[in-house]
Parts: sequence; C-alpha cells; structure tokens
Amino acid sequence: MWKPCPFTHHPALLLYIVLEIFIHSVKGLNVCMSGSATSCEECLLIHPSCAWCAQEDFGQARTLNSRCDFSQNLQKRGCDAPFIENPRSGSSLLRSKPLSSKGSGVTQYDVIQIYPQKISLSLRPGDQTSFEVQVRPVEDYPVDLYYLMDLSLSMKDDLDTIRNLGTKLAEEMRKLTSNFRLGFGSFVDKNISPFSYTAPKYQDNPCNGYKLFPNCVPTFGFRHLLSLTDKVDRFNEEVQKQMVSRNRDAPEGGFDAILQAAVCKEKIGWRKEAYHLLVFATDDVPHLALDGKLGGLVHPHDGQCHLNDKNEYSAANKMDYPSLALLGEKLAENNIFLIFAVTKRHYVLYKNLTALIPGTTVEILDQDSKNIIQLIVNAYNNIRSKVELSIWDHPEDLSLAFTATCQDGQPLTGLRKCADVKIGDTVSFNITVDARGCPPKGTRKSFTIRPVGFKDRLEVSVDYRCDCSCTYYTKTNSSRCNSAGTYSCGMCRCEPGYLGARCECEEGEVDHQHLSACREAEGKQVCSGRGECSCNQCLCYESEFGKIYGTFCECDDFSCARHKGILCSGHGECHCGECKCHAGYIGDNCNCSTETASCVSDDGKICSGRGSCVCGRCQCTEPGAFGDTCEKCPTCPDACGTKRECIECRLFNTGRLADNQTCQRMCKDEIITVETLKTDDSNTVQCVYKTENDCVMKFTYSEHANGQSVLTALKEPECAVAPNAMTVLLAVVGSILLMGIVLLALWKLVITIHDRREFARFQSARSRARYEMASNPVYKQSIPSHPMETVFHMHSIKSCNGGVH
Repeated sequence: MWKPCPFTHHPALLLYIVLEIFIHSVKGLNVCMSGSATSCEECLLIHPSCAWCAQEDFGQARTLNSRCDFSQNLQKRGCDAPFIENPRSGSSLLRSKPLSSKGSGVTQYDVIQIYPQKISLSLRPGDQTSFEVQVRPVEDYPVDLYYLMDLSLSMKDDLDTIRNLGTKLAEEMRKLTSNFRLGFGSFVDKNISPFSYTAPKYQDNPCNGYKLFPNCVPTFGFRHLLSLTDKVDRFNEEVQKQMVSRNRDAPEGGFDAILQAAVCKEKIGWRKEAYHLLVFATDDVPHLALDGKLGGLVHPHDGQCHLNDKNEYSAANKMDYPSLALLGEKLAENNIFLIFAVTKRHYVLYKNLTALIPGTTVEILDQDSKNIIQLIVNAYNNIRSKVELSIWDHPEDLSLAFTATCQDGQPLTGLRKCADVKIGDTVSFNITVDARGCPPKGTRKSFTIRPVGFKDRLEVSVDYRCDCSCTYYTKTNSSRCNSAGTYSCGMCRCEPGYLGARCECEEGEVDHQHLSACREAEGKQVCSGRGECSCNQCLCYESEFGKIYGTFCECDDFSCARHKGILCSGHGECHCGECKCHAGYIGDNCNCSTETASCVSDDGKICSGRGSCVCGRCQCTEPGAFGDTCEKCPTCPDACGTKRECIECRLFNTGRLADNQTCQRMCKDEIITVETLKTDDSNTVQCVYKTENDCVMKFTYSEHANGQSVLTALKEPECAVAPNAMTVLLAVVGSILLMGIVLLALWKLVITIHDRREFARFQSARSRARYEMASNPVYKQSIPSHPMETVFHMHSIKSCNGGVH
C-alpha cells in the first residue's frame, strides 16, 4: 500500500529535476567543480548532484583533476563506479500495519487510521525524498463528548432546555456510534473585580437586589460536574441540580474552562481510543489572555491542570486567561475537537477563532438551546468529514511540502487537508522532505505527523547523509603520500613543509630555478596563472568552464568567441582560443551558415525576391517586407497581385496557380469570405482586380501580430448588369410627360394668382367710390339759383358715377 510519491505530483520536485537537466546540458557550466571542494564532505554539500571520486589513480598526468563533479562526468573521466561517493536520500518502512475498517468491538484498541505508522528517512542536504501517508476514518468509532456550559444568568432558559438533554443526545449519537459516553461541566468567570461582583453582600448571592432573578449561586470559574460515562441518566440528574450564577462584565471565563477540560484528562475521563468532542455552549464573548491584568493577574497561564478535590478550578484567581496559541496547543495535544455552540450574534467572532485554533468548528445556538442536539450531530458529521494533517516537533532545518489526493483522485499541491470525506474513505498525502543543511555528526532528529483530532500518528526519524564512506579508510603517514601526509578518499593531505599530489616535494626544493621551468617566457606568470608548478612541471587547474591544458597551461577549450552565449555558436569546437567551425559554417564564432535552403520561399525564389540570404537567414531589402523568407509585404507594389493569385485558385479554382498541389503549397494564408467587405481598417491593404468576365473582385490583406497573413474577400465578384430597353423607354416617356404636367400646373398657378390680384384691385376701387358718394362729410350738395343749373349739376353727378351721358 505504501509507496514513494510520483514526482509528477510535486511541482517543487519537478522543478528540481528540470534544474538538474539544465545544469547538465549547458556546456561549460559545472556547479560541482566551481565549488573548489577539497574533501568529499565539502563536495556533497555543494549540490545534491555532485559526486566525489575516491579512486587513487584518477585523473590524467599534468592536470590538477577535480574529484568533485557530476557522477556521469567522473565515469567518463575514468573513475570506476565503486569509487564514486554519491549518497542519495531515501526512506524505509519501520512499522506498517494495515488500515482498519471498523472502530468499535473487540478490536477497538487495535484500530489503525493512518498508514504507515513509523518510517525512517535518510536525507542528503538538497536531495529531496518523498513518501505517502494514507488516512481512513473508520466507521463506528467510539465517541467521548464533554458538554461545557455557560451558567451565567443570561443562560437560565438554556439550562431549563437541556435538563433532559442526555437521553435525547445519546439516542441520536448511537445512530452514529455504538460506543458513546457523555460528561458535563460548567463555568462563569473569575470571582474577582472587575469581572464579578465582589462586595460582601454579593459573595453568597451575586443576584442580590436583582429584581428579575433575585437568587443565584456564587460566582465560580470552572466546575467539573460529571466525568465521561455511558450512563446518560446521570447527565440528566446532574443538570437538574444546577443553578445559574452572575458575573459583572459581558465576556465570560470560558477559555479557562476549555483548557482545564482538555488537560485534566484523568478527571474528565477521556479515553485514548475515542473521538474527543468538547461542546462549548455560551451566549457571549470570551475573555482572552492579558484581560486578567485588569484584575491584577500578571502570571500567564501555565497550561496545567488545576482541579481541586471538589473538581473546581483552583487557579482562577491566580493566573491570567489562556492565550489562543496555548489553547490550540493543548487541544491538539489531547486530540480534542472543540465545538463552539454560540448565539447568532457572536457567530462571526467565533468563526474567526476557528481559523486560529486547529480542529475547531462553530455552530449557531438558538437563544434557548432548543437546537443543541441537532447542532452537536451536525458538528460531529462536519468534523468526521475532514482530514487535516498536523506536524509536531518539526526540525527547523527540514522543509516539508504537501500534496493532498482526496476522493476525486486529483492531486492538490500545497494542501494537507481533505474535506467532504465519507466514513470509510481513504485519502492520501504525498509529503516531500528536504534537508537544508547538516547537523553535527551523529545527530538524529524526528518529527510526528498526526491527523487533527486522531490518536493515530506517523513517527518519522531522520538520519543525515553528510559523510562519505571512504573517510572510514583514512590513513595517516600513508605510503601513498610518501609517508608525509594523510591519505583519504583518493587524495593526500600533506604535512606542513611538503607539496605535490603525493607529497613528493619539499618546500625548499621549489626555488626560482625550478619555477622558471614552468614559465612560457621570462616575465610570464608561472603556468600562465592557471596552474601550479609541482616538481618542475605545470599541473593545470580544472575550471568550471572547461579544460585548461598545454605545457604552460596556456590553452583552454572555453575562451573562444560566443554567439548568444553559446561557445562557437554550437557549430564549432574551441581549440586554444580559436573556433574551428564545422562544415557549412564560417565566421569568428561559427554563427554564419553557408546554406541557402532556409532562405528559399514557397515560390522558389531566394527571400521571395525581396532580400538576400546572409548566414542562412534572409535580410529583407524591400521596404515593408518581413518574414523568414521576406514573404510578407502588405505595402509592396506587388502585394495585391501576389495575393490575387491565391484568391483565384483557393476560391474559384482559376488563375495561374489553379493546379491543386501548387495552390496548396504556395497559398497557406487564411482566407475569410464575407458578404460585405469592410474598408475602414487602416491596418489592411485594399485590393481590387477585374476578372475574366469583366467583374470586379475586392479583398483586403493584413498581417496579424502572430505573423499569420489573413485575406478577407467577397464571396462573389461584383458584376455590372445591362439595362433593359423597355425600362429605359418607359422611363424617358414618363419623364417627359411628368415635366409637361409640371409646367402646365405652374402656368395655371401663375395665371390664377395674377387674376386674383387684378380682381382684388377692382374690388378695392369700387369700395372707395361708394364711400365718397354716400358718407363723405365734407361733401354738401349745392343749391342752384337757376333751374337749368340744377339740371347741369345732376348730369355731372351721373357722369362721375359712370352713368350714361
């Protein structure tokens, strides 16, 4: 069942492997040799990939060979595998009992819910190792439930409600487990000011003078009333006896009670083989650490049990309230699940506390606790549906990485918790361990992995692999070192006054005359500054970048020109500072290819006729041309003509490229057909050409940012339609008739307007004439003196009025 976890589940491990490949693949880079390790132990600490060669005759003459290198490099350089020191991290099983499927019965004391139970790790610093942990919550597991109730005055109605809680709760819990026990305790607050009433008249009855409820019991911190028992009637009896008390401020001293219920496990009666549930019922907020200083309590809580013979908390008035950290530690230490049963008004506060105290949950309690049974059942089911790993005694020099595999089988990197787990389901956790350093020799460390609230645990012992096995064969004054040094792991450490790979020279022998044999010319550095003169010859250093060689260490294979950081562009070999190019490449750094095949475009031209091929790549000379073979050029004069041929062959199977194979080879652009062509895009080239049928074909040509050419064309060419003769004739005749009618209408309108104006003028003149005859006040008829004068006067009037003369 147990197996090392696959590296694909661990991004950190995968990254490590990728880094290993990178280090091995980059030419000239060697992290092992760059460390200048002088011993096997130093080599192992440089990098987890580094190995040490302990073979005595390892290396070539005239070279100071580095024994610290990658394992495969050492073998290539002549080190036999048995002499290579390269310890790896690993793990081994020490205890691995199979997981159980049932909790109660005759085997309840042998229930196993975590696999394996004990392993041993051998860790080399930097070399990760992984193992798998499986957890299975078994069905019908024993349950111990301790009910811790706030008995301050505001909880009076709740006390009345739970007087028969034991029987009803046992009935419900036995549906979930056949082995259930119940206990009971109560709390109020510290009986000191300012938390409680301390005046003499309140000592025996803190409700003295309180009209709504004048009688109650003295204030107390925590009182253990009933140890865990399967006789639930005793729970009912004990609850019946209880009375409420009274404190002064709103917060309660419940955290004092929680801690005592957790650490006084003998008096409470917690069983080792059971789930431990602690129900904390209250309607107000708790006092926290440092609140006790208000009452003069400066001593922090010691985390110990302080129940006296009366099962009352005896240190309530001596120590401060416990901190959240201390509370969480003691709950986890004793495998206790804490259930906050609180009123809705304080739900958010206690919900925030669950994030700070592992293994806790919160449920909303009705004002009179009527829903307490369902609340406990829901909380129990919620607790049983979660599996979360906790780490105890975690060594500081170890890093742990978790990957959870829950019911769906999908690995969740960085998580050590599974939710919605059903009873009997198995979940697994892949754990990767990495040591960051080496402790003193002989040091062994250990840590424990426990599912929160479970008694089961995985014990992990750690052994550090920081030593080399070859050091056990170290010999002082060895003959291999001319009896002038200590031989260890293939090399000599010379005594003071002796030099050389085998301590063969004395310091007095190395004078100017001998050193001159190691200079290329007078004034030059000894061994070109890249080696040591040992017994009249140069022993060249080994470099992390490559090989140093030559009589005077004057040559190397890494000091040549590079291109983009690659020695000789990867197309040549470096010989004593000069690149020797492979066939087909030229230049100081061999970066110029003489091949032109990569410059040939699809139409068979070099660089599409728009550029020249230089070092195997096109250099476009036509303005606006680009692409690997200068094939893209929206602004070139022939752009529309080139793309026209692709439109013809792809859409209509016509034109010069109509041959199917030629069209597919040369026309790889994306072509989109539309009903109406948009011409308002400034990034596109508008193209128009005339087809064989005298129709007009329109399309646009554009280049996307990803380098792909896109042609957008009309589905069909636009063709002109010949006019109909009859339609033209009717249109002309209709136009003439319409113009005639319009002219006649205009003439008639002008005559009518003129006649009306003349008639209006005539009417105006007549009106004026009548006015002058009939009503002119100035006019008076004359009286003739002679009858003939009268006749003449009448004749004149008739003449003026238009009468007949």
